[in-house]
Amino acid sequence: MDTIVSTNPLNPTDEERYAMFKKELKKTNRLEDFDNVIKLLGPSKDITEYAPLRSLKGVKIGIIGGGVSGLASAFELRKLGADITIYEAEDHRIGGRIYTHYFDKNKKHYGELGAMRVPVSHETSWFYINLFKLETLPFVQVNPNTFLWIRRTRTRNNPKDIQKYIYPLFDLSETEKNTPWNTLITYASNYFIKTMSPNERTENLRILKEYSPLYNKYSTLDTRCALTSLNLSESAIELISSIDPFLGALFYSANGETMQGTYTLEFSNLYRIKGGMVNLPLAFYNSLKSDCPKEYKNIPSDALGKCEFKANHRVTGIYKTHEDNKTLIEYKNNNDSGYGFKSFDYVICTIPFSILREVTLNPGFSPKKMQAIREVTYENSHKVYFYCKKRFWEEDMPYGGIKGGISSTDEAIQTIAYPSDHVYKKSYSLDEPGVLLAAYNLGLDSTRVGNMTSNNEIEFVKRSVERVHSLPYGFLEDLVTDYKSYNWNGAPNFKGAFCIMAPWQKQLFAYDIIQPEYDDRVFFAGEHISPTHGWIQGALSTARTAANSIAIANIKNKTVFEV
Repeated sequence: MDTIVSTNPLNPTDEERYAMFKKELKKTNRLEDFDNVIKLLGPSKDITEYAPLRSLKGVKIGIIGGGVSGLASAFELRKLGADITIYEAEDHRIGGRIYTHYFDKNKKHYGELGAMRVPVSHETSWFYINLFKLETLPFVQVNPNTFLWIRRTRTRNNPKDIQKYIYPLFDLSETEKNTPWNTLITYASNYFIKTMSPNERTENLRILKEYSPLYNKYSTLDTRCALTSLNLSESAIELISSIDPFLGALFYSANGETMQGTYTLEFSNLYRIKGGMVNLPLAFYNSLKSDCPKEYKNIPSDALGKCEFKANHRVTGIYKTHEDNKTLIEYKNNNDSGYGFKSFDYVICTIPFSILREVTLNPGFSPKKMQAIREVTYENSHKVYFYCKKRFWEEDMPYGGIKGGISSTDEAIQTIAYPSDHVYKKSYSLDEPGVLLAAYNLGLDSTRVGNMTSNNEIEFVKRSVERVHSLPYGFLEDLVTDYKSYNWNGAPNFKGAFCIMAPWQKQLFAYDIIQPEYDDRVFFAGEHISPTHGWIQGALSTARTAANSIAIANIKNKTVFEV
């Protein structure tokens, strides 16, 4: 096997991204989907196309949540002169589920506890990456030098070895035994998308009152039932879930979630932001704090609004004030025991429903929205990073070492992800420190491992990594000099990593979730109300929509008042 060398360009232009995406679509014989995907994932019109400059001067807007969705909403609303206040419960960082942890003071070695990659097809994400001139590097997702450790059998993660060494561990049918791995997984993951028309496929990225019969039929199955409907044996389904443990962790989620990822080729041609993903929310934050931000072209500084960022402030209540049609936000400064109140003309709520469930709402939102807040499901995610004084995974010399890519296992750690930084360097030392994503798991495993005591958790992960790499017991004791673990289900301001809907939840709730409340005074944004759950794309696209909706609503309300 050869050392992986990425051919994807650094800081790709739009044309280069489109070429990569078209190439992957062509492989799946779906080149006709290109225009639809790019359009549906593209940024909405600029807010200045909906309302004139200064039209929100004197208008007070409260934003609940200082993640990238809240920051992006404020960034857009500031263009029209709004007076914005952002409430963020975290006291030591911004970014929400974008969470970069640095192991050294020079910020050279770091791990992404939350979002860690951006697909080339996610147009709105790239719009802002390019706007802020952030540098990007390819994220190596697939590497045949990585391992599979399944049923205590180790092999390299490539189709030939999978069929030779892993297939015999499962009671496959004769047809399945003779089907190459690439053919089997392509059939399992692409069948539903391929049997839909191009127009029906667009429903994967649309939120509608009603969906086509075929989309309903496919998307409302859970993923396990969907695979069963393809006449795959139970053993073949177990094989798939072992080689792709993330898919296995989502077996009882809506098949529509899997279809959406397949439609947009989410895991093809991925990128990361140089220096850490947190540089994206930091770019928004720094722009909001600047009196003369360079990102606002053709907008004079005196036309821009002001933004106050209130960290360590947890919102505890949202109230409608009937006498003046305002919205009252109740908040608590976590540094003291008192509560505060502030009235706003408009509010954007970006916090996940798992946290909104704890907020007092008076009056309650629409019945369907309240039901969604109670029912819509969130997936857990758990990560453990090891800061190693040397990169033992790159010493695998017969195969050129492991640089980038992911090893998978049926053990509870599920996956191990390797840093991609040496992929692009012509010279480097194997004795250089490195950061290994030693465990990245979803679902039940993330809850089980994430809820271990710290010492037991790290001990468990070390031994698992040693087994996957065929290392002696205790090999990692001297190599791992630091670690960082994060269990999103246990994070008090999140209580879940991202929204993943159960069967029928999109059909039941998605349309009502995006509707404003309190007579078009409270709007919503965040990945959980988007069609692209779990991605920065969803947070950013809904932020723009919410900001634009306020611009439109304010013109309407002014007109009504003047009449």
